[in-house]
Amino acid sequence: MFTRIARFLSMGLRKTSPEDLNVQACIEKGMKVGKTCHGLAASTIDYAHCWLIEIGDNVTFAPQTYLLAHDASTKRYLNYTKISKIKIEDNAFIGARALIMPGVTVGKNAIVAAGSIVTKSVPAGYVVGGNPAKEIAKTEEYINRHKANMDNAPVYDYQWTIGGNITPDMCNQMSKELDDAIGYVK
Repeated sequence: MFTRIARFLSMGLRKTSPEDLNVQACIEKGMKVGKTCHGLAASTIDYAHCWLIEIGDNVTFAPQTYLLAHDASTKRYLNYTKISKIKIEDNAFIGARALIMPGVTVGKNAIVAAGSIVTKSVPAGYVVGGNPAKEIAKTEEYINRHKANMDNAPVYDYQWTIGGNITPDMCNQMSKELDDAIGYVK
């Protein structure tokens, strides 16, 4: 009992969240994570097979993504669970609540849309989305389309975010401006 309390208190002193500890535990078990990855702590990682997960540099995970290196659908029938590696290459973006299944490689500079179920590998430089995920566009085309949209869309700097201390008046203004539009925020 005393050990659990001491561990809890030390977590608070170091500002380490349970999610960060989960990522660290997976790394200690063999999961590979590159430099400057963002959002991994808000993901659900397959701890039971985390050493089969490889993440490159500059990968961003939106909240509540799932990385599953196993699929137990075969267990009842074969008495074995299907397992395979997950590889997420450099500069990929994984959207909120996306599910990456065993055997999938997400290529460099790829984007996985929010809520997607990714059962097949994603080519480098492509945007995929849906259930099951399908190719939507090349990443470069997608980004260029949004760059062009920014010329006529509402664009907000950092002060228009929670971290930038957005005010209630600014929240209302942004809400009105985005009634029938897509905007962009720093």
